[in-house]
Amino acid sequence: YHKMSPVDAKARLDSGDELILLDVRTKEEFDAGHIPGAVLLPNDKIVDTPPELLPDLNAEILIYCRSGNRSAQAANKLVAMGYTNVFDFGGIIDWPYGSVTD
Repeated sequence: YHKMSPVDAKARLDSGDELILLDVRTKEEFDAGHIPGAVLLPNDKIVDTPPELLPDLNAEILIYCRSGNRSAQAANKLVAMGYTNVFDFGGIIDWPYGSVTD
């Protein structure tokens, strides 16, 4: 997988290109605030088979968590399953662009 800065991740999100913004924190953390457009798939739910939420192994996937630890774990697991376009931009604590609650 590739590391990406929050600035680069924001540029990718603003590009209008089709991509998946993946939050790998817990549901409680997600509900407390997440980046607009993110989908939730907790890191501990990513095991050894491709998740139904991510059917396309070639989709561009941008991953974040709280501090960058779980996003790196999740990125490694997805790459090991055959995902080819995985980017980790670390933690929401380093995201300067705001968050939302649903």
